[in-house]
Amino acid sequence: MIKTVIFDIDNTLYSYDTAHIYGMEALVRYCQDAFHLPQDSILRCYDRAQNIMMQRIGTDTAAIHSRMLRFQCMTELLSQPLFPHVENMYHAYWDTLIDHSQPSPGVLRLCSELKKRQIRIGIGTDMTASIQYEKIKKLGFVPYIDFIVTSQEAGVEKPHPHFFELCVEKSECKPEECAFIGDNLIKDVKGASDCGLLGIWYSQEKTPNKEINNPTIISYGDLEHFFQICKLVE
Repeated sequence: MIKTVIFDIDNTLYSYDTAHIYGMEALVRYCQDAFHLPQDSILRCYDRAQNIMMQRIGTDTAAIHSRMLRFQCMTELLSQPLFPHVENMYHAYWDTLIDHSQPSPGVLRLCSELKKRQIRIGIGTDMTASIQYEKIKKLGFVPYIDFIVTSQEAGVEKPHPHFFELCVEKSECKPEECAFIGDNLIKDVKGASDCGLLGIWYSQEKTPNKEINNPTIISYGDLEHFFQICKLVE
């Protein structure tokens, strides 16, 4: 029986893809006003900065997700002063993204039901800790979370085994007593399964277009299906 359920955050507890659109629109508006550049030039600069930071930092570290570093690189590419633009760009993007974030349908009710069953709830996410804490607060998960593991803390990104080992350590359970739910089949589901956890794929309210070997959740609203997967049926 599962005793701990661990959730990814982005595209699992909420739709990052949807909120990201709003964040990018706010970033573009700021850059248009501050730098007097067309949208296409701003987006090309954003992509170039992202590629540069990947080359400098690598991809198996939480720093690759840092928008502060990415926007710093953008201002350098544009020959613009770092102050106040980097911080302003950071807030334009993240404040807007978080403001437009909504919890995935049914997930808060699921967390409430898990708590009633005395199931521990954790977070396992590839990202810097500070911004993920902000998302958790905005999305309403504060009353339910028992522990958090970020790739910033683990020092590696999913699906590295050490990440999931840290999740299991904090769960205070055996690996086979932990379920890990995420949207990414490789990083979340296979990564967890390879480390002995029950990897569950969340398909974001979409019917899978191919057969998946791991358990799949289309919607958090189907509590009976979820509890059957985790062997929590009373």
